[in-house]
Amino acid sequence: MSAGTGPVSQIRHALSVRREDDFAKWYQEVIAAADLAEESGVRGCMVIKPWGYGIWERIQRLMDDRIKAAGIANAYFPLFIPLANFEREASHVEGFAKEMAVVTHHRLIADGKGGLIPDPDAKLEEPLVVRPTSETIIGDAMARWVQSWRDLPLMLNQWANVVRWEMRTRMFLRTSEFLWQEGHTAHESREDAVAETHRALEMYRACVEEDLAVPVIAGEKPENERFPGAVETWSIEAMMQDGKALQAGTSHYLGTNFAKAAGIQYQDREGTQQFCHTTSWGTSTRLVGGVIMTHGDDDGLRVPPRIAPHQVVILPMLRDKHEDAALLAYCERLRAGIAGQSALGEAVRVLLDKGPGKASAKRWDWVRKGAPIILEVGPRDMEGGKVAVLRRDALWNADNGKPAMQFVPTGDFVAGVGILLEDIQQGLFDEARERRDANITRGLAKWDEVADFFASNGKYPGWVEVQWARPTGAALDAVVEKLKGEKLTIRNVPMDASPADGTCLFTGEKAAERILVARAY
Repeated sequence: MSAGTGPVSQIRHALSVRREDDFAKWYQEVIAAADLAEESGVRGCMVIKPWGYGIWERIQRLMDDRIKAAGIANAYFPLFIPLANFEREASHVEGFAKEMAVVTHHRLIADGKGGLIPDPDAKLEEPLVVRPTSETIIGDAMARWVQSWRDLPLMLNQWANVVRWEMRTRMFLRTSEFLWQEGHTAHESREDAVAETHRALEMYRACVEEDLAVPVIAGEKPENERFPGAVETWSIEAMMQDGKALQAGTSHYLGTNFAKAAGIQYQDREGTQQFCHTTSWGTSTRLVGGVIMTHGDDDGLRVPPRIAPHQVVILPMLRDKHEDAALLAYCERLRAGIAGQSALGEAVRVLLDKGPGKASAKRWDWVRKGAPIILEVGPRDMEGGKVAVLRRDALWNADNGKPAMQFVPTGDFVAGVGILLEDIQQGLFDEARERRDANITRGLAKWDEVADFFASNGKYPGWVEVQWARPTGAALDAVVEKLKGEKLTIRNVPMDASPADGTCLFTGEKAAERILVARAY
């Protein structure tokens, strides 16, 4: 993460905190400098500002296209869920009980001291839980909507907000209220439900890698990391620049557990009543945090072109003179020409920034926001038929430590902008994948080696892949406690890992599979 030596080491970066010095503080500064979000005044809740929300809208749009392509329909379910719904599913409510926000009254009255208090006469007959997830309320609907095998599969998705009262919060990564999508499906058989669980996981992998340019490892979660009430939980795990793991999406096979609790039954082809096999899967605005921590640098955010609200930003160098009108007209023609091109399967999204201020100051605003391509156009550029091009992924000239501005004939830039954006998208992914692969350590065979590895490899040690016997019950609890002592967790069992060929690092028994161990967000 360092800037290197020679001229490059003399670069005056746009942020005051470097990643290698204090990654957590750097992350917060990127959010502020890129104008992504701010604190709301309510602990753990954030205001997502237009640029940050624009990135989320792009992620949402691309994900929604994939969801609908799989034949899944969007719906919406209530924000308030009766407490009784959760009480039906003991293991589910146990997993969320400490995070639930509960509504108990429906009216406020004056307290006689200039303030307001809940009206004792307006107490609800049954408390309402503010949606932490929607399995129970959607289960009620499925029980009404499914009567016969002909009604299956029932495949739904909703885009919504949820509330989980977090004790330790960090914007985008862990907030008390966040935005997400949650898919819920019901099937005749275990085989169909498991296939849907894996389809959703692959959808997440494809979206996060292809759209967000964040490489991930897909695999099954261990028993202790399953979603409350699930039979199987699968995840995609991404490595951040500090070596920590970020769970970027999960998909759960719920068996018939929720169907039995909610009464989701159907008459099969032989006329017998059966319980449905259900799934759920979701991902959230924490993906924005993952983009920051995967692609950000010491100058701010770098947004992959697929999810950038504006892929090209044009900055006219205005001088408050009458010549400005001609320059603006030229830049408008340039904007229209760029917008007429395509990149990554869509029309290029281009902004002509006519706002007040010097072009150089606005340039650094867009650098911090991470716009993929920044163009500066002055009167001489207009006369010479050229544009000054700055790629956000290659910001600095390594020879002199100055911004790597390139002067390109306007026609050539317009004709090649699509290829340039595709190159930036692929380059960001390749850079992140190379960094991830270089920071996964294999070959450790003893627990002491693992503990020593994380203790001796500085602040950003990366991940380790080890072999284990897939213990359960008390044996698994002992493993979890041992990991917890080093602030480590099992991330998942990689689907594409090599077969186990040794002994379990924890128990000494014959290994069953390979797992990833890391510190995580």
